[in-house]
Amino acid sequence: MNSKKINIQEKFQKFSEHWSPKVIAEMNDYQFKLAKVKGEFIWHEHKETDEVFIVIDGRMQIEFREEIIELETGDMYVVPKGVEHKPYAEEECSIMLVEPRGVVNTGDKTNDMTIENDVWI
Repeated sequence: MNSKKINIQEKFQKFSEHWSPKVIAEMNDYQFKLAKVKGEFIWHEHKETDEVFIVIDGRMQIEFREEIIELETGDMYVVPKGVEHKPYAEEECSIMLVEPRGVVNTGDKTNDMTIENDVWI
């Protein structure tokens, strides 16, 4: 066995940009990604996969066309595949995403918020 423990807080200290998920581990074909979020993201959807948001520190919301889900430290929410959503955080919020390798942060959209995929820290 050749695995190392990962300290999530230490990983968060290695980057400061918002809306730019960083991979910290893989399990089978799934990646664990950390991100700092602040302000508004864009409306988007992931047609092929669900998307898991786990709030490590702070508060955020996920807006849907007909409701808004409020999340805070310790909360987790699964956005079903094919559901349009828009994440938002008034203040900086630290989150973990769990999704299949290759998922693009802006889903079905490409714009200035689309970041390079598969960036490890």
